[in-house]
Amino acid sequence: MDYQEKFHLLYEENIKREGADRFLAWLDRTDFFTAPASTKFHCACENGLVQHSINVFEVLVEKHFEEGLDSMESFAICGLLHDVCKSQFYKVSSRNVKNEETGAWEKQPYYMVEDSFPYGHGEKSVFLIERFLRLKPAEAVAIRWHMGGFDEAVKGGSFAISLAFDKYPLAVKLHLADLEATYLREKNTSVVNKK
Repeated sequence: MDYQEKFHLLYEENIKREGADRFLAWLDRTDFFTAPASTKFHCACENGLVQHSINVFEVLVEKHFEEGLDSMESFAICGLLHDVCKSQFYKVSSRNVKNEETGAWEKQPYYMVEDSFPYGHGEKSVFLIERFLRLKPAEAVAIRWHMGGFDEAVKGGSFAISLAFDKYPLAVKLHLADLEATYLREKNTSVVNKK
């Protein structure tokens, strides 16, 4: 089963909210299933974004789901959709790289950002999702702040993240799942920056 099929299966099995089918149909018309998750770090490869989304959902469920307390639908929405802001965000370009063995310069592809809708990161994902399905406050806050300390608002001095994490445990859980997926499960998944 490829990543797109697995994503569809997880999405359709867990997300039953009104508008979910229309949102999935919209995702199918974007580059969500072929796009990278980053320019050179984790999952900087074809299908990287969908791979990362599945990984975050799986970590979220494995490490943080509490029966009777958490909603599997909320976990699926947050885990699978937190980075939809990255669809239609990257562009493949090429640059010359010197081949160390031959000394010749060769064109190599790389990913660059081409943000046609500069609306932020988490807030852009919330905006895109809410065009189709209504998010619960905890889901919207979790997706908005999933970047944690890497979020531009936090770098700029905003303290809203502290209140968000204090008030909405789902926000903390999504951030932790995103960190684990990115830095542990997806180590060495970049075709651009192999370590």
